[in-house]
Amino acid sequence: MNGAESLVQTFVNCGVEVCFTNPGTSEMHFVAALDRIDGIRPVLGLFEGVVTGAADGYGRMAGKPAATLLHLGAGLGNGFANLHNARRAATPIINVVGEHATYHRQYDAPLASDIASVARPNSVWMETPEDARDVAAAGARAYAASMSAPGGIATLILPADTAWLDADAAANPVDFDAPHTVDGTEIDKVAAALKNGKKSAILLRGRVLLEDGLELAGRIQAATGARIMCDTFTPRMQRGAGRVKLERIPYFAEQAQEFLEGTEQLILVGAKNPVAFFAYPGKESWLTPKDADTLILARPEDDGMAALEALAEAVGAPAQAPEHVALAKPDLASGDLDADGVGRAIAHFLPEGAVMSDEGATAGLFTNIYTETAAPHDHMTLTGGSIGQGLPLAAGAAIACPDRKVVCFHGDGGAMYTLQSLWTMAREQLDVVTVILANRSYAILNIELMRVGAENPGPKALSMLDLHNPDLNWVKLAQGMGVEAVACSTAEDFNKAFEAAMSRKGPFLIEAII
Repeated sequence: MNGAESLVQTFVNCGVEVCFTNPGTSEMHFVAALDRIDGIRPVLGLFEGVVTGAADGYGRMAGKPAATLLHLGAGLGNGFANLHNARRAATPIINVVGEHATYHRQYDAPLASDIASVARPNSVWMETPEDARDVAAAGARAYAASMSAPGGIATLILPADTAWLDADAAANPVDFDAPHTVDGTEIDKVAAALKNGKKSAILLRGRVLLEDGLELAGRIQAATGARIMCDTFTPRMQRGAGRVKLERIPYFAEQAQEFLEGTEQLILVGAKNPVAFFAYPGKESWLTPKDADTLILARPEDDGMAALEALAEAVGAPAQAPEHVALAKPDLASGDLDADGVGRAIAHFLPEGAVMSDEGATAGLFTNIYTETAAPHDHMTLTGGSIGQGLPLAAGAAIACPDRKVVCFHGDGGAMYTLQSLWTMAREQLDVVTVILANRSYAILNIELMRVGAENPGPKALSMLDLHNPDLNWVKLAQGMGVEAVACSTAEDFNKAFEAAMSRKGPFLIEAII
């Protein structure tokens, strides 16, 4: 076998099942190897931001990496924004980035670039094998690096000749770093703090936001009175009926400060101290009260689940959390459609076990409120703040969970960054219902324009945040990508369209004109 074949077979040996790709000339031997070796499903994206965002969604839901196949530094650069989001989510991903042949690099061909510099900010591991016989072992190390706690992006830069020259054999999986065990003295320290009478809050992130972790947190809350909360944006959280409810830190800094006011000790489980997303004139960046103590129960690389279990025992927590979210479907709206009506319908008709990809921005606020008491579901958000993640995230989640309905609600401005995702949804017949919240504006930026103190914005400034002239037509955009679509401007029409979409299979888009 050649180097590319040895790499593909190594990935199969490790359990990689999907490769999201937008290849070029330097990757053709890897493309051919995917055809000759069974076990990996290739999924084409028409833009690298779709490829990397879909790999993020897949990794969050599957708990293991997909591979991406990207064309040189330019292709990797095109996918950078959603790799940034994936890094913030600690998602396992293996990037395979084609490179010019080892002997060709000296000539500075037009597509030559410093791939390593593009890869470094988002990668926990990076390697460039210089010999075809070294490629397979590098692939096994890449898988191990991506899976090592807490998870991350491994980038294998593959010179073209190492892909086409002869290799010895594929490699077998190698060990990766399991989550670290939290020392008992740290658990005792936190347990003692929770009994000292101070107002405490426990901030959760990562694996502990799944149902069993929430149950542990709810038990600890019952025993100690501590608040339990999560960041504004989380990689994956299980919420809805039957689950323990968390408080979510608000997005805007002054609201977050008010939310955290009075906290005397903040206990971190896989999380960091919350900070403002941006600096604002005359406002604080650090959101935790300055006189509050911070205690770390578990770092991101630690076994947060085991630490919570030990803490629950140490504080004498009850056998189960006393309170769980009760199913409460909101009434449906009528009349002109607005964000409130959209949120009501989504929460009302959302099926049990759905996966939600949330990039609703300002217009998605009501959806988040109403779905707290909807049927149990998984919820994924924009972890790194780089917009254009929601659509590809949904596509990747649908491939990871083919038997679950995926719902993506997305602001119209952000969705334009990666609208090519719709083509991939159509090509792969993914069961994704996309709701485009069409307010014809970068609404969050209109808010931020005022918050940063930019006084008296004029028509030129405001025009850069406006999506009119011309209006985007999402029905035609979706149909042009092969996805059936409908536009709704009344609550009644949206209710009917979303209810029907929940009972059908395959990709569908609803433009909610609000």
